[in-house]
Amino acid sequence: MHEGELELADDAAARLIIGRFPEFALLPLRPVHASGTVNRIIRIGDELSARFPLLPATETALAAEAEAMSEFAQTCTVAAPQPVGIGEATSEYPSAWAVQTWVPGETASHDHHEASDSLAVDVAGLIVSLRTADARGRVFDGQGRGGVLTDHDEWIGLCVARSGHLLDAPRVQRLWRALRSVPPSGPDVMSHRDLTPFNLLVSGDRLVGVLDSGGFGPADPALDLVVAWHLFDGPRRRIIRDHLDSGDVDWLRGAAWALQQAMGLVWYYEDSNPDMSALGLSTMHRLLADADLASLL
Repeated sequence: MHEGELELADDAAARLIIGRFPEFALLPLRPVHASGTVNRIIRIGDELSARFPLLPATETALAAEAEAMSEFAQTCTVAAPQPVGIGEATSEYPSAWAVQTWVPGETASHDHHEASDSLAVDVAGLIVSLRTADARGRVFDGQGRGGVLTDHDEWIGLCVARSGHLLDAPRVQRLWRALRSVPPSGPDVMSHRDLTPFNLLVSGDRLVGVLDSGGFGPADPALDLVVAWHLFDGPRRRIIRDHLDSGDVDWLRGAAWALQQAMGLVWYYEDSNPDMSALGLSTMHRLLADADLASLL
């Protein structure tokens, strides 16, 4: 999926895991085939998993992620993975990697849960809990989404240019221009920063787990609202908005962040990860079909 992506055979992963964690030597190892774009995942027994980055990562970076994961788990309204340990880079695999606890559940789907009232309420409750966590004086670190919308103008321009065969590119560009200058709705709050359906675990129509919390940190209060557009139809988005008491500014900035993320998924993963591309397209269709956003064009 990425230029410079690391390769790792199953037997090499087993050697790395057992070499670093000999206490796991008798546990079965099973590759997990998922739609993720950051890590290759190996299940260790029933309660653990190893995550091998697809692109090289340092022990320092994974230690910071582990700290964020622990903080997130203390705040999250449902189960979340906890860090177990970190493996160092070797000649066989030139990246640090990590082991964490396994959280059971099914991955949410952008087209299976769009009309679920109960899941919308659960997701809204999750966002409320994260927003009220103590930021301890921290502010956005400048990495990725969650800061200044206009910093992403060049990226959106590239995405629009690459997606004309999949979407109404001029309409997408007009919507971005309408949303990019919406001011912040308030100071940074604690945010998951990547609330896509692939990071939400469900049982039926209830939220039971949240994955990939290593980016938990302060960001734009509207950033986690991307999940409303990724996962739900209009009436369920209304449930989330009402539950959070989101004003116009907060809601429009959430739509802007959803557009920024979705447009990257649409074309970048068109061939290498069709599930991720399909999520991006679904989100963009919701944004472009929304009557309130259409009035901005």
